[in-house]
Amino acid sequence: MNRQIITLGAGCFWCVENIFARIKGVESAISGYADGDIENPSYEQVCSGNTNHAEVVQITFDSDVISVSELLTVFFAIHDPTTLNRQGDDIGSQYRSTIIYHNDEHAQAAKNKINELTQANSFSDAIVTKVVPLTQFYSAESYHQDYYNNNGDNRYCQLVVAKKIQKFLENFPHLLQES
Repeated sequence: MNRQIITLGAGCFWCVENIFARIKGVESAISGYADGDIENPSYEQVCSGNTNHAEVVQITFDSDVISVSELLTVFFAIHDPTTLNRQGDDIGSQYRSTIIYHNDEHAQAAKNKINELTQANSFSDAIVTKVVPLTQFYSAESYHQDYYNNNGDNRYCQLVVAKKIQKFLENFPHLLQES
């Protein structure tokens, strides 16, 4: 196994975590906070918008099964990387589009993917995704982990998360883990 880690922010981490946890080769997808100014922030502190943290998911994967480029393809397909500090009705710097890399290879893969999408005019507006090195990752509170599967009746899960998951399932069935 060639275990690697990348940390991605694409809006609310409930959506991102559930999608990446379904991908073959992904060992874990942990919701958390990164790229901010204070140590061990709480959900309430991050939501206040005063910590500079992004809601992110730290993804541990086997690069012999799935490449970082494939993960980035999914990342760019499941959110709008052209909106600064927002995803849909979720507004604030904590919802920014960000790729937090753990090594130079992933930094270059992120820059290459952004260039590829830009050259292909994949989006009508410019990509504003931040590409930054990991400084610190803080796991979110336990009730945020596997949130969608544990709270499927939550209105946000029904209206927002479920739609993003369905879009992923329709566009990437070849990447799903075997049951």
